[in-house]
Amino acid sequence: MGNTRIGIGIGLVVGALALQIPVAAAADGSGLDIRSRGASPGSKVTVSTAACGDGVTYGKGESEVAGKFHLFEGESKGVLTGEFTLPEGTLPDTDTITVKCPPRTKITDSYELEKRQPDGAVEAGFGSPRDSAPQLALGGALVAAAAAGWTVRMRHRSSSNRT
Repeated sequence: MGNTRIGIGIGLVVGALALQIPVAAAADGSGLDIRSRGASPGSKVTVSTAACGDGVTYGKGESEVAGKFHLFEGESKGVLTGEFTLPEGTLPDTDTITVKCPPRTKITDSYELEKRQPDGAVEAGFGSPRDSAPQLALGGALVAAAAAGWTVRMRHRSSSNRT
Protein backbone atom coordinates (compact mmCIF):
# COMPACT_ATOMS: atom_id res chain seq x y z
CA MET A 1 0.00 0.00 0.00
CA GLY A 2 2.89 2.35 0.86
CA ASN A 3 4.54 1.75 -2.52
CA THR A 4 1.30 2.68 -4.29
CA ARG A 5 1.15 6.04 -2.49
CA ILE A 6 4.80 6.76 -3.30
CA GLY A 7 4.17 5.85 -6.96
CA ILE A 8 1.16 8.16 -7.11
CA GLY A 9 3.19 10.97 -5.51
CA ILE A 10 6.03 10.54 -7.99
CA GLY A 11 3.55 10.46 -10.86
CA LEU A 12 1.96 13.73 -9.72
CA VAL A 13 5.35 15.44 -9.39
CA VAL A 14 6.49 14.24 -12.84
CA GLY A 15 3.15 15.35 -14.35
CA ALA A 16 3.43 18.80 -12.78
CA LEU A 17 6.97 19.18 -14.11
CA ALA A 18 5.91 18.06 -17.58
CA LEU A 19 3.21 20.74 -17.64
CA GLN A 20 5.88 23.40 -16.95
CA ILE A 21 7.95 22.58 -20.06
CA PRO A 22 5.72 24.42 -22.62
CA VAL A 23 5.53 27.45 -20.30
CA ALA A 24 9.30 27.56 -19.97
CA ALA A 25 9.76 27.21 -23.72
CA ALA A 26 7.33 30.07 -24.39
CA ALA A 27 8.88 32.26 -21.70
CA ASP A 28 12.29 32.30 -23.36
CA GLY A 29 10.92 34.60 -26.10
CA SER A 30 12.00 32.42 -28.99
CA GLY A 31 8.62 32.38 -30.73
CA LEU A 32 5.46 34.27 -31.49
CA ASP A 33 2.60 34.82 -29.09
CA ILE A 34 -0.51 34.83 -31.29
CA ARG A 35 -3.70 35.95 -29.57
CA SER A 36 -6.53 35.19 -31.93
CA ARG A 37 -9.61 35.02 -29.69
CA GLY A 38 -12.15 33.34 -31.96
CA ALA A 39 -10.06 34.06 -35.08
CA SER A 40 -12.85 34.44 -37.63
CA PRO A 41 -13.47 36.98 -40.43
CA GLY A 42 -13.52 40.53 -39.07
CA SER A 43 -11.75 39.70 -35.81
CA LYS A 44 -8.43 41.19 -34.70
CA VAL A 45 -5.33 39.06 -34.21
CA THR A 46 -2.53 40.32 -31.94
CA VAL A 47 1.03 39.08 -32.44
CA SER A 48 3.83 39.60 -29.89
CA THR A 49 7.45 38.45 -29.71
CA ALA A 50 10.52 39.00 -27.58
CA ALA A 51 12.75 37.14 -30.04
CA CYS A 52 14.00 40.33 -31.70
CA GLY A 53 16.04 41.41 -28.67
CA ASP A 54 16.08 44.33 -26.26
CA GLY A 55 17.46 46.99 -28.62
CA VAL A 56 14.94 46.40 -31.43
CA THR A 57 11.86 48.64 -31.43
CA TYR A 58 10.33 47.79 -34.82
CA GLY A 59 9.49 44.72 -36.86
CA LYS A 60 7.53 43.73 -39.95
CA GLY A 61 4.97 40.96 -39.97
CA GLU A 62 3.04 39.16 -42.66
CA SER A 63 -0.02 36.97 -42.38
CA GLU A 64 -0.73 34.62 -45.30
CA VAL A 65 -4.43 35.48 -44.94
CA ALA A 66 -4.43 39.18 -43.97
CA GLY A 67 -1.21 40.52 -45.48
CA LYS A 68 1.45 42.80 -44.01
CA PHE A 69 1.40 44.53 -40.63
CA HIS A 70 3.91 46.30 -38.35
CA LEU A 71 5.12 45.49 -34.85
CA PHE A 72 6.26 48.15 -32.37
CA GLU A 73 7.64 48.07 -28.87
CA GLY A 74 4.77 48.30 -26.42
CA GLU A 75 4.50 48.45 -22.67
CA SER A 76 7.13 45.75 -22.11
CA LYS A 77 10.70 46.59 -23.09
CA GLY A 78 12.03 44.18 -25.68
CA VAL A 79 8.58 42.89 -26.69
CA LEU A 80 7.26 43.88 -30.11
CA THR A 81 3.49 43.81 -30.66
CA GLY A 82 1.35 44.27 -33.76
CA GLU A 83 -2.17 43.47 -34.87
CA PHE A 84 -4.20 42.93 -38.00
CA THR A 85 -7.83 42.23 -38.89
CA LEU A 86 -8.85 39.06 -40.69
CA PRO A 87 -10.62 39.96 -43.94
CA GLU A 88 -14.28 39.10 -44.53
CA GLY A 89 -14.69 35.90 -46.52
CA THR A 90 -11.74 34.19 -44.82
CA LEU A 91 -12.38 30.45 -44.75
CA PRO A 92 -11.60 28.24 -41.74
CA ASP A 93 -8.04 26.98 -42.19
CA THR A 94 -4.54 27.64 -40.86
CA ASP A 95 -2.85 31.04 -41.10
CA THR A 96 0.93 31.31 -41.01
CA ILE A 97 2.55 34.45 -39.64
CA THR A 98 6.13 35.51 -40.35
CA VAL A 99 7.83 38.29 -38.38
CA LYS A 100 11.15 39.88 -39.42
CA CYS A 101 13.21 42.28 -37.36
CA PRO A 102 16.70 43.71 -37.78
CA PRO A 103 19.36 42.66 -38.30
CA ARG A 104 18.40 39.10 -39.47
CA THR A 105 15.76 37.67 -37.18
CA LYS A 106 12.89 35.75 -38.77
CA ILE A 107 10.19 33.94 -36.78
CA THR A 108 7.32 31.91 -38.23
CA ASP A 109 4.31 30.36 -36.50
CA SER A 110 0.79 29.22 -37.39
CA TYR A 111 -2.65 29.26 -35.76
CA GLU A 112 -6.09 27.92 -36.59
CA LEU A 113 -8.84 30.07 -38.11
CA GLU A 114 -12.30 29.25 -36.81
CA LYS A 115 -15.60 29.16 -38.61
CA ARG A 116 -17.66 32.22 -37.73
CA GLN A 117 -20.51 31.44 -35.40
CA PRO A 118 -23.99 32.67 -36.34
CA ASP A 119 -24.80 36.09 -34.96
CA GLY A 120 -28.32 37.08 -34.00
CA ALA A 121 -31.62 35.34 -33.56
CA VAL A 122 -32.64 32.21 -35.42
CA GLU A 123 -35.33 33.06 -37.92
CA ALA A 124 -38.53 30.98 -37.94
CA GLY A 125 -39.75 32.49 -41.19
CA PHE A 126 -42.14 35.07 -39.83
CA GLY A 127 -41.92 38.55 -38.41
CA SER A 128 -39.00 40.84 -37.85
CA PRO A 129 -36.16 39.63 -35.62
CA ARG A 130 -36.69 42.82 -33.58
CA ASP A 131 -40.38 42.01 -33.01
CA SER A 132 -40.36 39.02 -30.69
CA ALA A 133 -44.11 39.03 -29.89
CA PRO A 134 -45.04 36.41 -32.55
CA GLN A 135 -42.20 34.13 -31.41
CA LEU A 136 -43.24 34.49 -27.77
CA ALA A 137 -46.90 33.82 -28.61
CA LEU A 138 -46.01 30.71 -30.61
CA GLY A 139 -43.68 29.48 -27.86
CA GLY A 140 -46.37 30.02 -25.23
CA ALA A 141 -48.93 28.17 -27.34
CA LEU A 142 -46.56 25.22 -27.78
CA VAL A 143 -45.87 25.05 -24.03
CA ALA A 144 -49.60 25.22 -23.27
CA ALA A 145 -50.34 22.45 -25.80
CA ALA A 146 -47.63 20.26 -24.30
CA ALA A 147 -48.97 20.85 -20.79
CA ALA A 148 -52.52 20.04 -21.91
CA GLY A 149 -51.34 16.83 -23.59
CA TRP A 150 -49.45 15.80 -20.47
CA THR A 151 -52.51 16.46 -18.30
CA VAL A 152 -54.75 14.36 -20.58
CA ARG A 153 -52.20 11.54 -20.57
CA MET A 154 -51.94 11.56 -16.76
CA ARG A 155 -55.74 11.46 -16.40
CA HIS A 156 -55.91 8.57 -18.87
CA ARG A 157 -53.23 6.68 -16.92
CA SER A 158 -54.90 7.21 -13.58
CA SER A 159 -58.30 6.08 -14.92
CA SER A 160 -56.81 2.91 -16.47
CA ASN A 161 -55.02 2.07 -13.19
CA ARG A 162 -58.36 2.09 -11.31
CA THR A 163 -59.88 -0.68 -13.40
